[in-house]
Amino acid sequence: MAMRSQLLKGILEGCILSIIHKESVYGYELSQKLQAFGLNDVSEGSIYPILLRLQKEQFIEGEMRPSLTGPKRKYYKTTEKGLEALIAFQQEWNSIQKPVETIINWGLN
Repeated sequence: MAMRSQLLKGILEGCILSIIHKESVYGYELSQKLQAFGLNDVSEGSIYPILLRLQKEQFIEGEMRPSLTGPKRKYYKTTEKGLEALIAFQQEWNSIQKPVETIINWGLN
């Protein structure tokens, strides 16, 4: 579990940016979407610090909206700078994904 957590720390920011770029979401909804993609062990406690950092870096911005079932919710959307960061993340991910897979598979054979 600890190894998975360490691996996720490096890629979770890119995953969150990607989801927010696709559609505006609030924190709990973001957690649900990550779980729907199979990242079941990502807690809300690890998502909110990332959202704050992304907001501080001006990659996302938040907007309070009314909720039908309770208090207002803060919805996040990407900024132009955030889109640039997402594209850069995707390029970096693409450049390391294949070599890492190749090395791991080679080591196991």
